[in-house]
Amino acid sequence: MSTYCKSALNQIKIALKATAEIIDKLEEADLQKRPSLNKRSIGELLEHIAIICKADLLISNGATQEEMKEFYSSVLFKDIKDIKDALVVNYKCLKECYMKFTEAELQESITSYWEVTYTRFEWLLEILAHVYHHRGQLHSMLVHCYGKDPNILLFE
Repeated sequence: MSTYCKSALNQIKIALKATAEIIDKLEEADLQKRPSLNKRSIGELLEHIAIICKADLLISNGATQEEMKEFYSSVLFKDIKDIKDALVVNYKCLKECYMKFTEAELQESITSYWEVTYTRFEWLLEILAHVYHHRGQLHSMLVHCYGKDPNILLFE
């Protein structure tokens, strides 16, 4: 596996670790909080973060819109523990898959079902950006909407 992939995967791991630390500061009741009526609740956002690695991996491997709908409909979390477990399991899945790619496979272009084309390596960078984006969103929601600063380091 390329050094660049290892570095990108490490950064994803760092972001997910910080997300897990934020989760540890939450109570089940916090999951129902919804800062805006037409946006995700904290729990829905956490569920989304928990599946990013797996969902985006499927997309980066060319999953169809129907396959993604099926994947999303199969995801069910009962509580905070399920969400934290999914963070770990889905990251592991992403890492195992990317560790097997050859350099040629990393440079292969894959088109998403909505017609965006990136190389597999670029998809990995997209996954990294996606995780960091939503982790920042979660942190901002907690701090600015609910006055719950988790007091964790977001970057090493």
